[in-house]
Amino acid sequence: MRDDVPYLLHSFARPGAPGGGFLEIVSGEGAEVVDAAGRRYLDALASLWYCNVGHGRREIADAVVTQMHQLEAFHTFERFTNRPAESLARRLSELAPMPDARVFLTSGGSEAVETAIKLARTAQVLSGHPERTVVVSRRPSYHGVTYAALSATGIPANQQGFGPLLPDVVQVPYDDLDALDLIASEQPGRIAAVIAEPVVGAGGVYPPPDGYLAGLRARCDSWGAYLVADEVICGFGRLGRWWGSEHYGVEPDLVSFAKGVTSGYLPVGGVLVGRLVRDALESDDTMVLRHGHTYGGHPTAAAAALANLDLIEGEGLLGRAGVIAEHLGAGLAELVDGERVVACRGVQGIWALELAERISAPVLRDALLDHGVIARPIGTSILAFCPPLVATEGQLDRCVEATAGAISRVD
Repeated sequence: MRDDVPYLLHSFARPGAPGGGFLEIVSGEGAEVVDAAGRRYLDALASLWYCNVGHGRREIADAVVTQMHQLEAFHTFERFTNRPAESLARRLSELAPMPDARVFLTSGGSEAVETAIKLARTAQVLSGHPERTVVVSRRPSYHGVTYAALSATGIPANQQGFGPLLPDVVQVPYDDLDALDLIASEQPGRIAAVIAEPVVGAGGVYPPPDGYLAGLRARCDSWGAYLVADEVICGFGRLGRWWGSEHYGVEPDLVSFAKGVTSGYLPVGGVLVGRLVRDALESDDTMVLRHGHTYGGHPTAAAAALANLDLIEGEGLLGRAGVIAEHLGAGLAELVDGERVVACRGVQGIWALELAERISAPVLRDALLDHGVIARPIGTSILAFCPPLVATEGQLDRCVEATAGAISRVD
C-alpha cells in the first residue's frame, strides 16, 4: 500500500489521490458542521441531500439508544419481524402519496431503486405479462450505483468501466414525452415501468416541465406500465410536501425513498408499494418474494426514522421548503448575469446555479469552503444547494452572500 493514500477508499473520489486533501468533519449542530481544525461551515447540501432535520438532534440519538438497549438488531426475513419496523411501515403507508401502500425496507437509495425495478418486473409477470421487461428512465438522472440502479442512471460517466449493465433499460431526455412515445412504438407492449425523479437531483437539479409528470402517469396507464417515483432526494419535505409526487399532483405505483426518512442518522431506504403492484404480488399466496437485504427492517434504524418523522411533523418542517425558496432560491436567481452565472433553477428546497464555461464548479465549491459554506459541484458547470430544512433565514441569506463572494473570487 502506498504511504500517501488513506486506508479509506472514498466514494466518487480518485483512488490514487494523496490523503492530505480531505476535509475531516467532526461535529454538527443544526445547519452547521465543524471540521477538525475547529472551523464552522454552513451545510448547504444537507450533507448529501439528506439531513432535513439538521445535525445533532438528541431526539433521534435518544430513540436509537433506547432501542439498542431493548433490541439492537434482528432480521425480517420470512416469519420474523419487530415492532419498530412494523410501526415505520404503518407510518409511511399513512403518509404515502397513494392509498393502501405496503412498505419494503432496505438500507439505502440504491437498494430501494433496485427493489422497485425488481418488483415492477415481478408484478408484470404475475399479472400475466412476462413480455413487459423494459424499464424507461431519463437523462440526466441519478438512481444509484448498484447494477439495476446504475443501468437506470442517466449519467454516462457513472456507468463507464463497469461492464455490461442490465438489459432492457432505455433512456429518454428528462423533458421529452415525444421521445418516450417513440420508445413505446419501438417496444410495443413491452414497457414494464417508467422511473423518474419528481425533480432531477444529483443529475443537475432539473424541475419537470409543466404537465410532464402527469403525462408520464397517463402513458403508464395506457401501456399497463408502472410509474416509479424515485423520491430519494425529493421525499420528506424537500418540495414542501411529504413527497415530491404530491407537489406535482401525481400518484405513482411505486416510490423509492431513503435519505430524508432518517435525515441520514442511520441508513434506511425502501419502496412504497401501491395497489396495482400489491394486487399482483398478493395474487398467488404460494409465491415467495425471493428478495431482501440483511438490514432491511433493522429495528434501531427504524427507531431513528420514526423519531425523525416526528421531528418533521412536530416542528412543521414541511413549510420550511418555501422559506428556502424565498431566501436561497430568490437570492441565487439574482446572481444570474449571463456572463458568470447563466441560469438558476430549482423548486422549494432544492436549487442549482449553471455556470459560465470559464468558471469551474469544483473550483467554485472550494472557494465557497473558504467562505464557510458547503455546496456540491455537479460536473464542471453546476453548483447545487439543498440545505437542511431547519436552516434559518439568516443562514440562507449568508449562503447567497458567500456564493456571490466566491464567484467574484474565482472569476
